[in-house]
Amino acid sequence: MPRMVGLFLFPDFQILDVVGPLTSFEVAERFVPGAYTTVLLSAEGGAVRSSAGVPLDTLAIDQAPLLDTLIVSGGDGTRTAMHHAATAEWFRAATPRRLCSVCSGAFLLAAAGLLDGRRATTHWRRAEQLARLFPKVVVEPDRIHIRDGHVWTSAGITAGIDLALALVAEDLGEDTARRVAQEMVVYYRRPGGQSQFSALADLGGQQTPFAPLLEWIRCHLDQRLTVEVLAERCAMSPRNFSRAFVREIGVSPARAVERLRLEVARERVESAVQPIEQIAAALGFHDPERMRRAFLRAFGQPPQAMRRLARTQSA
Repeated sequence: MPRMVGLFLFPDFQILDVVGPLTSFEVAERFVPGAYTTVLLSAEGGAVRSSAGVPLDTLAIDQAPLLDTLIVSGGDGTRTAMHHAATAEWFRAATPRRLCSVCSGAFLLAAAGLLDGRRATTHWRRAEQLARLFPKVVVEPDRIHIRDGHVWTSAGITAGIDLALALVAEDLGEDTARRVAQEMVVYYRRPGGQSQFSALADLGGQQTPFAPLLEWIRCHLDQRLTVEVLAERCAMSPRNFSRAFVREIGVSPARAVERLRLEVARERVESAVQPIEQIAAALGFHDPERMRRAFLRAFGQPPQAMRRLARTQSA
């Protein structure tokens, strides 16, 4: 029997949150005919307009077939849709084998209480809001996708494709998922723990007065980058510097330094033959074990595993 995949959308949904996963399952069908059947769902059915202005035709949720997998899209419309009581009730009553969200679709699941006590992610811009509105959710903003039991959540927009490929891999095996990725000409597969964005972009890019400092840090990752050192470079007291930095950037100086170190370390791990020990020393981790622990927190994999994966994919 084909696996029935329902994709739930609402007015002002992000269209790529829907068509990205939809295309992934369509392509999987080419390699394994009969593997999937897909259906687009909405609260009331009919044509639903995306934030891009393109409508998609949907089936009302009260007419939905029995679902193997339910994927909730994200988009600007979540700000309204998350308050729709009938939708939340339907989510709670639904019993798919897998319950998933893309991007800010996590807000709809959280509003229905389905993420309470679970690890979850969403688009990095809205992660803080998700954590604030739903304190029972364990929000992890630095993830492409997270699986906690039967509930899967993913980061923004294109991460829905990564999520769909992970679902295909679970259903049909890694080889089929890899072929789907090749057919779609997308990276196979960004590990779920990989960071969502470049560290400098995440930390404000050029839109913050601390941008020159962040650029300097990235060029001096081998140095001892304590709060005192960074504060002195900004001609500020450590206390005022820390407060201003967190207010402007959203994370502590130590966290920002680690993100920048991890981004460069990952690039070197995946693209070079330089020994892991030398990379750790050159980027201020001091020892491989400290870098390994940082990789596990940020990417869900140790450096050696990420290097092997990169070599396999480039072979």
